[in-house]
Amino acid sequence: QVQLVESGGGLVQAGGSLRLSCAAPASIFSSSAMGWYRQAPGKQRELVATINIGGYINYGNSVKGRFTISRDDAKNTLYLQMNSLKPGDTAVYYCNAERGFASWWGPGTRVTVSS
Repeated sequence: QVQLVESGGGLVQAGGSLRLSCAAPASIFSSSAMGWYRQAPGKQRELVATINIGGYINYGNSVKGRFTISRDDAKNTLYLQMNSLKPGDTAVYYCNAERGFASWWGPGTRVTVSS
């Protein structure tokens, strides 16, 4: 059972920052595109950001200019630096790894932004 483990969620005031981390097995991380997705209450899961093994990055429109995704291949860890947080960013954030037709998800970490 592949395990992706997210951490770093919590409660923050609007305008604040949080940094999420996702640890993955080396066998998966080194050969997978990695990404962050989020799901707010009553809404569908949506793309936050992805980064492939070549470093190509894609952001969801709602987070461009505020969030930064990065990966540390030496530590097999994915990061999401979230700045200028808004109440609309409140959601459960999920780490994802994709390789070919395979996809793995973490259990999620909750981020709550108060106004």
